[in-house]
Amino acid sequence: MNEIQVKSVPYSGWDNCVEITNDIVDLIVTVDVGPRVIRYGFIGKENEMCEVGKTLGLNGGSEWRIYGGHRLWHSPEDEYRTYEPDNSPVPWEKVRDGIKTVQEIEQRTGIRKEMEITLSHEGSGVNVLHRLTNTGPRPMKLSVWSISAMSVSGKEVIPQTRRNTGLLPNRTMVLWPYTKLDDPRISLGEKYIILRQNPSAKGPLKLGTSNEQGWAAYFNHGHLFVKYYEHKKGAVYPDFGVSYETYTNDFMLEMETLSPLTMLEPGSGIEHSEAWELFDDVPMPRDNEAEIEEALRGRLRIQ
Repeated sequence: MNEIQVKSVPYSGWDNCVEITNDIVDLIVTVDVGPRVIRYGFIGKENEMCEVGKTLGLNGGSEWRIYGGHRLWHSPEDEYRTYEPDNSPVPWEKVRDGIKTVQEIEQRTGIRKEMEITLSHEGSGVNVLHRLTNTGPRPMKLSVWSISAMSVSGKEVIPQTRRNTGLLPNRTMVLWPYTKLDDPRISLGEKYIILRQNPSAKGPLKLGTSNEQGWAAYFNHGHLFVKYYEHKKGAVYPDFGVSYETYTNDFMLEMETLSPLTMLEPGSGIEHSEAWELFDDVPMPRDNEAEIEEALRGRLRIQ
């Protein structure tokens, strides 16, 4: 069993980050800003997360910045409410097998954001517990929104819901105004939605789905990243009822999970968990569902 090591380190221009490692994989969390899980990968190998070069090492200022990595937001998205700057130092503490971060209470909403990031003693497994607390005087209707910005040139696979509902529909897919279904980055198959990150494609693309299976995968660098969450059947979700969303542009691809919409009373909180896993030596499959199934076989916790 490997020991979990937690220590302060500089990284990518920030003096203060926290490294969590078990000698197999490492995570680096920014605490000068954010926080962001700015790195997750096998030790000595590529970072599976996106790092936005123009903002690395920056801090302070009143504008929201896209640093990359994994972050915690709340949905539905709103130009004023969502883009609260997080450019200040972040208090953190060690917990068993990882760390807990607590952001400053958002001035615009009164929401306090917390993440507990823990690492398995064996293998690559990570658990991220996201928590939102309403410290303000009024109820707020929102969803926990957990966003992982992944590095360029990968391929995302999202399972299609295949539950037999007879004459009734069995899944939801939602599109944003700038999304075009003839975009060559998208492939819609019988079993999977496939989305390719293309650094040469300048326009953004976003879609959402009900994703009842509760997982999505990203192939890149000869590795396979899988994230899991709980889709709660019958719950009300934001954005026309989707629990999973994905966005891509020329420098990243975001894998986004959501909790059900909740009326958060003053003083109350909600939680949303994700589990991550990373596999080595997994060649990227072609856009062929049989090849994708073969690449996933034996690696998914659920099928």
